[in-house]
Amino acid sequence: MRQEQTNLLQGTLDMMILKSLALREMHGLEISRRIDQITKGTFRVKPGSLFPALHRMQEEGWIDSTWGESENNRRAKYYRLTRAGRRQLETETARWSRISWAIAQALETS
Repeated sequence: MRQEQTNLLQGTLDMMILKSLALREMHGLEISRRIDQITKGTFRVKPGSLFPALHRMQEEGWIDSTWGESENNRRAKYYRLTRAGRRQLETETARWSRISWAIAQALETS
């Protein structure tokens, strides 16, 4: 049975990227794979969404990057969280917890 893929809600991609990078620094493909893994295939992030988000987040100061070699000996940009990125992850996590609680409450109301 094929699992339905879902588009990320606005603002969710940033949180998923930050959460992925909280583990360790990663290159873009690793970040995409990690998001797929932690959402059990529900969210699949394509390069056309991922790389503009990474660029924007770097401009915000939430992540930093360096060039290195990937596991298959190709040049890759590795991203890592900054202190500001860790604070942003905490802020976004708290915000989404409130939102998901409110939606759950609304759905339970008859």
